[in-house]
Amino acid sequence: MPQDGVFSQVTAAGLYRIPLPLRLSTSTELHVSVPATRRAVDAKGIIGHKATFGSDDWDKRFGFPVTTPERTWCGLASVLTLPELVAAGDKLIARRLPQTTRAALERAVSTYTSRRGIRNLRRALGMLSDRAESPRESLLRVAIILAGLPEPTVNMRVFSAKGEFLARVDLCYPHLKLSLEYQGDHHRADQSQWRRDISRTRALQAEGWTELQFTQVDLDHPEHFLEELRTILARLSH
Repeated sequence: MPQDGVFSQVTAAGLYRIPLPLRLSTSTELHVSVPATRRAVDAKGIIGHKATFGSDDWDKRFGFPVTTPERTWCGLASVLTLPELVAAGDKLIARRLPQTTRAALERAVSTYTSRRGIRNLRRALGMLSDRAESPRESLLRVAIILAGLPEPTVNMRVFSAKGEFLARVDLCYPHLKLSLEYQGDHHRADQSQWRRDISRTRALQAEGWTELQFTQVDLDHPEHFLEELRTILARLSH
């Protein structure tokens, strides 16, 4: 590590377990940033960056210098799409094991000097949710918002008319009793999970809920899913 150097961007994100798309998470190159007044690192296996750092932009919690979660999120704006940036921010402020706060991210963005990705950073701040529990939930939520559809409620607990707990749904429109559930491969491959899913769906249906399921295909090509959702929202609203 060069003097005043710090692990940053994709490398720092890996250390903080920030979700990244496959094109970045499988990279073996190390990202190292140095102050803007120094020459960027140029070596095999290293992607060098130059940046302006404040005294609060890095720490040594891992035993070596790494950009803070807040500064790491800002740096990722140059390589992530808007939905991916929201998913990363959701993970950082998640109620389960949060690594920072929305307010801290807002402060970091307000003092971030780079112009690369700054527009997406500012847009992402308004879309973050500390209730999100998976990157795919976040990606779908942003796709829905960007399509001009109403923003769904995140991970809401649903109860029966008698007060019995039925389920915690990924995304939903409570007033329409419409839930959106991501079905990963483990829901299909795990027999116990598959049985629980069926029982849960039936319990929700008995209370008048409609469940709309989505998979990775819908995230890769969301046009059909979003049009289907638009149609269902219009039908249930009338």
